[in-house]
Amino acid sequence: MSLYDDAVLVLKGYEDQEDLRQTYLDHLSAHPDGMWKSCGDGHITASALVIDPSRGRVLLTLHKKLRMWLQMGGHCEPGDATVAAAALREATEESGIAGLTLLPGGPVGLDRHPIPAPCHWHFDVQYAALAPAGTVEVISDESLDLRWFAYDEVADVADESVVRLLEGTRARL
Repeated sequence: MSLYDDAVLVLKGYEDQEDLRQTYLDHLSAHPDGMWKSCGDGHITASALVIDPSRGRVLLTLHKKLRMWLQMGGHCEPGDATVAAAALREATEESGIAGLTLLPGGPVGLDRHPIPAPCHWHFDVQYAALAPAGTVEVISDESLDLRWFAYDEVADVADESVVRLLEGTRARL
C-alpha cells in the first residue's frame, strides 16, 4: 500500500473534525501528489506530541523558522510506509528520544494551517507519542530549543493548535 493510500484510509477512519477531515480527503483526491512538499497547493504533514503522562508534561520544540513552541513534526518522506510512521520518525528525530511509541487509536487531531509560499497549506495529521521512563531528550538542528512543559504551562507558551492537541491527547489517555 502506498503512503497516499494509507493517508486516505487513516482519514476515512478518523471520526472527529468531520468538515476538516473531508477537506483533507478532497485535497488528496484533487492532488495525487498531495503527500509531498512539492505540491504547491499544500501537502500532508505528520506530527506527534511527545508526552510523559507519569510526570504530567509534554516536550515541545522551539521551531527554528517559525520561532514558536510546537509539537514535533514535519514532511512525509518516500521511505515512510504510513502517516503514523512519518509522525513517529519526526518525533524521534526532533526529540532525540529512542523508544517513543504512538498512543493507540490513530490520529488525535487534524490541523490545517497556512504556510509561506511557494506552498500554501500544511494538512497536519497529529498523533501523540509516549516517552519511555527515564527519557533524555537531545536537541536537533531543526530546533532552537527543546523543553518539557507541565500540562498547565502549555497554553502560556504555545498556540491554540498545540493546546487542542494536548487536550485531545489527555482525553485519550
